[in-house]
Amino acid sequence: MPVPIAQYELAQYDVIVLGAGAAGLFCAAVAAARGRRVLVLEKANKVGKKILMSGGGRCNFTNYSVTADNFISGNPHFSKSALSRYTQWDFIALVERYGIAYEERKHGQLFCLNSAADILAMLLDECEKYGVTIATRCDVRGVEAVSPEARYAVEYAQGTAGDNAVCRTTCHSLVVATGALSIPTLGGSGLGYEIAAQFSLPLTERRAGLVPFMFSDATKPLCERLSGISLEVEVKCRGQSFTENLLFTHRGISGPVILQISNYWYPGDAIAVNLLPALDCTQWLLEAKRAQGNILLRTLLQRELPKALVAELQTLWWLPEAERKLADFSDQRLRELASLLTDWKLKPSGTEGYRTAEVTLGGVDTAAISSKTMEARACKGLYFIGEVLDVSGHLGGYNFQWAWSSAFSAGQVV
Repeated sequence: MPVPIAQYELAQYDVIVLGAGAAGLFCAAVAAARGRRVLVLEKANKVGKKILMSGGGRCNFTNYSVTADNFISGNPHFSKSALSRYTQWDFIALVERYGIAYEERKHGQLFCLNSAADILAMLLDECEKYGVTIATRCDVRGVEAVSPEARYAVEYAQGTAGDNAVCRTTCHSLVVATGALSIPTLGGSGLGYEIAAQFSLPLTERRAGLVPFMFSDATKPLCERLSGISLEVEVKCRGQSFTENLLFTHRGISGPVILQISNYWYPGDAIAVNLLPALDCTQWLLEAKRAQGNILLRTLLQRELPKALVAELQTLWWLPEAERKLADFSDQRLRELASLLTDWKLKPSGTEGYRTAEVTLGGVDTAAISSKTMEARACKGLYFIGEVLDVSGHLGGYNFQWAWSSAFSAGQVV
């Protein structure tokens, strides 16, 4: 029910940022450092929840190698401008100024050595230094364009109180940093999309990304039996391939390589798994037949693959030949088995969805947004940054780098 205007707590800010995640907090700090009066509104009871849980609590905050090729978008060129305006080296320099210890892991990924809380504390310190006001437990009820001077008004209810807690605050620039649909328990929502639609900005199709696969066929009980086993594989789908660890779970398959390829998978697709990416499997099997002909195939494979996995593969592919010596396999049969081992076709029934997805693919169409400033072309003073946009990074610190880069681009002009 509408609240009478007399009950509103009126305030005026240069900038209101919706969302106190990585992009929202950084944008607020950058804008405030320019002398802007900034208010950040966060729906959750605490800020930066996704930062704190990321990277197993260590926060993979960026990557040594960042290019537009590490991002998925309807416009593959859109991210270039922001990524060049605020690079991974700029954020690393900020981390180093705060004395935050970090380490490099595989593929140039940078993690906090101690805790993700170090990154959040740094962002909050930057906000405090420049006088940013941060309010939590704020449920945004509506956004509207008002006078040319104020531009936007935000109506929100704060805390758990009744009508007296409803506020209507105006601003010159409104920054939507609400995140997306992934991991709703950490604050994910569709608010940013609703605001975009309200102002007639186009949206692209949204789906869960960086997410584990599930199965409904015979693969499901196989995964249950292998739950907890991990190994490095290569996975391909739709012309994309990644080599990283795969993890069997009681629901299906996960691990970095599966999260990566999930960004390119659509319902009905099969994925191809190479269980021995470091070997020329056909050559290896044929040479082993000549040099070690008296051993069993499973014995040979157990040197490269987990024993429990080999047992399952034997049941699938060569059970009648389980006790046959390697020398008794024809070369053609070994070539067939090599093909199965390096091109194992699996057809997921679906993903685990937004509940566990690390990102949401799709979002506010970048065709409607300035790549230099993140401002909506048709709505002066309205900005979209971070995951709410149709820009999604690969696993490895790229989504945080997009948060920093897009936030900086907007923070410099709001």
